[in-house]
Amino acid sequence: MESISVFEIIKVGIGPSSSHTMGPWNAAAAFIRIIKRERSIEDVQEVFLEFFGSLAKTGIGHGTDIAGMLGLNGEDFRTIDTSKIDEEVDRIKTTQVLNLGGEKEIPFVYGYHLVLNMQKSLEFHPNGMIFRAVFEDGTELIKDFYSVGGGFIMSQEKKSIEKHCIRTLYPCHKSADIQKYCQKLGLDKISDLILMNEESWRSQEETRQEALYIWQQIKECIYKGVNKEGVLPGGLNVSRRAAAINRKLLGDKVYKNIDEWFRLVVDAEENFTNINKWIACFALAVNEENASFGRIITAPTNGASGVIPAVLMYAQAFTPFTSEDDIVRFLLVSGEIGTLFKKNATISAAMGGCQAEVGVSSAMAAAGLTEILGGSVGQVLMAAEIAMEHHLGLTCDPIRGLVQIPCIERNSMGAIKAITAANIALESDPAKARVTLDEVIQTMWETAQAMSDRFKETSEGGLAIAVNVPEC
Repeated sequence: MESISVFEIIKVGIGPSSSHTMGPWNAAAAFIRIIKRERSIEDVQEVFLEFFGSLAKTGIGHGTDIAGMLGLNGEDFRTIDTSKIDEEVDRIKTTQVLNLGGEKEIPFVYGYHLVLNMQKSLEFHPNGMIFRAVFEDGTELIKDFYSVGGGFIMSQEKKSIEKHCIRTLYPCHKSADIQKYCQKLGLDKISDLILMNEESWRSQEETRQEALYIWQQIKECIYKGVNKEGVLPGGLNVSRRAAAINRKLLGDKVYKNIDEWFRLVVDAEENFTNINKWIACFALAVNEENASFGRIITAPTNGASGVIPAVLMYAQAFTPFTSEDDIVRFLLVSGEIGTLFKKNATISAAMGGCQAEVGVSSAMAAAGLTEILGGSVGQVLMAAEIAMEHHLGLTCDPIRGLVQIPCIERNSMGAIKAITAANIALESDPAKARVTLDEVIQTMWETAQAMSDRFKETSEGGLAIAVNVPEC
């Protein structure tokens, strides 16, 4: 089994969906690389892109079509100016010209060169897509890709398009492996083990800097979210709420930048109700940004991108564990728990419903929080198990295919569950636990396989059809 870095699970992304936006964007970029390797961009006459299954059924709401176009256009979601996305998409549609790989302009008619096939699914995975390049000499290059969650892509030819073929010093593919190596090495902290394993990708100092960079991105995303008013795009007319909550909690206090705002949050009145509202505010802020094609931290997916930021911000603002070391340890452990779910179950809602997204992120956050609050190895793993146990069976049924209802609020609930799970674990004896993390991961996977496809990000069941929203 391949090893996965924690920073492949927790990473910079763009909204609104890791599976439906980042995955197709990555696939488009991968297709461009294949063209360059096998032929030449200059030889391409036309490019066709067809989305199937869940990608097609919720494609408009998730911006799948936009991701495909911009990926083929040579844009990188990690660096693109998110405020210019609508402008660039309008240009492509209006001029009917795509700048393939940023190197050659070719004809591109939306609805002809890019198609959302809602009547068919590819057998390999619900999130399937096929790219086809037609060259000047009439020959073609056809490649299939599948978005398997968290922005990861695969093909039938190769198990994974991404490069993960690294073996760590102490491979941890199960929670039992974590316990085994921590005991063998005499480690009291899981983060110490993960830090050593991450050296397979980068130095310990580079790992530390990457974690702190992610924390900075988290703060910036929350700050943007609590300072934006208005209605989210997509036609549901969902109003942003984080800004109003932030304003009410801070009263008449004024701030000019992110540091001044954070200090006001830290100094705000601390009681259960206020802290609870702040946690909700943090999560809402991130997911409102995600719903608006904002830059967020994928952890492990975009639909669940608000949970870890909310819990980590809670720890920084309302607990004594606020050092940079605490931030690093939190993210290392959270990320490692995410890898266990990816390896042994799924982090894709199209495969497992929302238990695979918000459920996994809640388990990740619970483990990270327990780690920095002083939990033992057993308590950290117990916290992750508790959090997932109470997300089992959670469906993914977004109204109109938008990552808004119930997704945005669901992140707040996932954050609260993570904190509760951490508190319960810290007061418990893991030796007396009747369910292990490995067992709950296996149960989650079995639940995912038994779950009807109507509840797996197709918008064909649950709230998606129970709530009648007229088309605009």
